Amino acid sequence: MPVVTATLSIPDAEFEWSFSRSSGPGGQNVNKVSTKATLFWNVTHSPSLPEAVRARFIESFGNKINKEGQLVLSSQRFRQRPRNARACLDKLHELLTVVERPPRKRRRTRIPASARERRLAEKQALALKKRRRRGLRNDRSMDDF
Repeated sequence: MPVVTATLSIPDAEFEWSFSRSSGPGGQNVNKVSTKATLFWNVTHSPSLPEAVRARFIESFGNKINKEGQLVLSSQRFRQRPRNARACLDKLHELLTVVERPPRKRRRTRIPASARERRLAEKQALALKKRRRRGLRNDRSMDDF
């Protein structure tokens, strides 16, 4: 089943699958049946991926890409092979939706003058409060406050 997002469509022919034995509970069945699904997808040479999306994908998820440029996703959550394969495709879909749209550029905003003045007034009030907490010394009088 191809992976389809809002602007991308990746055909099944680009995916390579590997199935192996899962770890964890499952009784005697876990020792006989290969239900763990591993998905390999060549991100660096995929014709379905635009260059901008490819660059964002590699930057964001480089830790999931091996030296050959293949994305490696695996799932052993379920006891059935098709459900684990579907889980791998769902993971890939989630990764693609994250990098599909370019991030919005931050617009610089100015701090309002009133906010700046309020911040400085609060700082002065706090400094005055702390000054008053100090005891009087001989070289100062209450007029300094």
